[in-house]
Amino acid sequence: MLLREGLIGLLTRFGHEVPAALGDAEGLRAAVDAHEPDLVLTDVRMPPSFQDEGLRAALALRAERPRLPVLVLSQYVQRSYAAELLDTGDGTGVGYLLKDRVGQVEQFADAVTRVADGGTVVDPEVVRQLLRRRRDPLEQLTPREREVLGLVAEGRSNASIAAELVVSEAAVGKHIGNILGKLDLPPADGTHRRVLAVLAYLRA
Repeated sequence: MLLREGLIGLLTRFGHEVPAALGDAEGLRAAVDAHEPDLVLTDVRMPPSFQDEGLRAALALRAERPRLPVLVLSQYVQRSYAAELLDTGDGTGVGYLLKDRVGQVEQFADAVTRVADGGTVVDPEVVRQLLRRRRDPLEQLTPREREVLGLVAEGRSNASIAAELVVSEAAVGKHIGNILGKLDLPPADGTHRRVLAVLAYLRA
């Protein structure tokens, strides 16, 4: 709510009209049908589950209206989200920014204008991580994290890994959390992140 109200004030300050501001994906799609806006600005996460409803709504809108400019805000870098968004339409009139970028007012305002004009804007941190993805995805893991991931790949439980490495289960849980974060596997419904991490391990 606070971010939404702040964005309304910021956009208005830079001369934009905000015909609607919604807190859920269904309302967002209905508002686009009603107002035919020049730009849609949405968060990746929206009610009810606060997973990726906003992104899914943006992708659906772009599928229906390939030339509709869409700028998506995210709390953290999720490369797959950025890639999906950039694959919509003809790749123009689309943007993916981290919410931290909103605090850099002039840059944010410029990004809004560029996307509305049909440009493509991708957060510099997203670009950096997309380029890094071409390298071994496991290279950023510590030797201990690689060891833990190897044991996960064997199908070991946290308790079994803790016994093998002579550490606490809490330490194993922390290592696994670090691994999932470094492999860009944030929480998501219907996705077994340990399996995805093992697949990354096997492909490396």
